Amino acid sequence: MRLSTKGRYAVMAMVDLAKSSKGHPVALAEIADRQEISLSYLEQLFAKLRKGGLVKSVRGPGGGYLLASPAEAMRISDIILAVDEPIRATRCAAHSPAGCRANKTRCLTHDLWEELGNQIHLYLSSVSLADVVERRVLSTGQMLIQDARPAPVAAE
Repeated sequence: MRLSTKGRYAVMAMVDLAKSSKGHPVALAEIADRQEISLSYLEQLFAKLRKGGLVKSVRGPGGGYLLASPAEAMRISDIILAVDEPIRATRCAAHSPAGCRANKTRCLTHDLWEELGNQIHLYLSSVSLADVVERRVLSTGQMLIQDARPAPVAAE
């Protein structure tokens, strides 16, 4: 499973906007510099974010972009979907009876990967932009690895 650059950059830019704006418009050039993202690429992403109702643009001197709603109300999944990034782990079209194999059948692990995509979407829907800005998203990977180990067997 790989999230494309489009989705990752959109989330990075929105986190930067949420952190930097403090109620004032932020120029895309500033976000581009801080996040090391091409300005022209950001312009394309923000056009989609604006069309999706996630940001508002302010024209003129001192113009730029503002969040259209509070960061607490904005979900990471909304950002990714607004830039036309599907959240899925299969090569097949979502919920399609036709598979991705040459004979249009599904591979043996299709359901596994489709459910993984569903779980990723559920997780990203549970995380707000504010959670990321406030660093409330913690990595639990190490704990899960330790918890998955079988308990040692006592010697007799």
